[in-house]
Amino acid sequence: MEENLAFADLLRLMDERSTAFQAAVAAAPSLDMQVPSCPEWTLLDLVQHLVEGRHKWAAIVAAGAADAPAEFSAPAAPREREAVPAWFAASVRELLDALREAGPERGCWTWWGDSQSPQTSGAVARHQLQQLAVHTYDAQATVGTPQPLSSEVALDGVDEFLTTCCAGTEPWPHKPAVVDYHATEGRSWRLWVSADRTRTAQLPHGTTADEALEPADVTAWGTAHELVMFFYGRIPTQSLRTEGDQGILDQLHA
Repeated sequence: MEENLAFADLLRLMDERSTAFQAAVAAAPSLDMQVPSCPEWTLLDLVQHLVEGRHKWAAIVAAGAADAPAEFSAPAAPREREAVPAWFAASVRELLDALREAGPERGCWTWWGDSQSPQTSGAVARHQLQQLAVHTYDAQATVGTPQPLSSEVALDGVDEFLTTCCAGTEPWPHKPAVVDYHATEGRSWRLWVSADRTRTAQLPHGTTADEALEPADVTAWGTAHELVMFFYGRIPTQSLRTEGDQGILDQLHA
């Protein structure tokens, strides 16, 4: 099985995505531009969302193991547009500093409870990289320069989404189903959904739908970037190549 990104790589890529996000914001003619993928937000709203999230998760990581999220305060948005990139960058530095101080194994509160992702600062770093990556894509799309996620980020993003956001004990109100996802970069995952528990696993390298242990009810193919964008609702099911009961994918989204 493929290894997930190392902790140091997660922090490096978070810093890289932060720089790319700032570049997109700086290129915008106005911070009042509507974000196409988040139509209820302006670009400034998107920046504020990320700033508040970086401060929130920095406080959570710094607090260590807890039964509830730590309290935090985020500085108000600056009045001058020129100060907005520094305001955002400071929030990312705070989160990166908290993660470096904690290391990857420290326990902390997370919203994902009993999913297949651990409740650790390392898992927080992994999820926050994806938040930065997807919202950087949002900002780039707003100014007309969307860049696909790198394979390094996107492949980890597929696995992270399935283990964090999908796998757990939240009841599935439909028939049990088996879903396969294949990234064109050569990695594959299987998701089992049922009333009792949803679980996921990487499939052996090069596995095809015909070689899986049991036939999937629906299979989706795309680049890792496309799969991440699909998971986060940035592209529709029709943007992927699918085989089987596509309605299951729609139920998963719902």
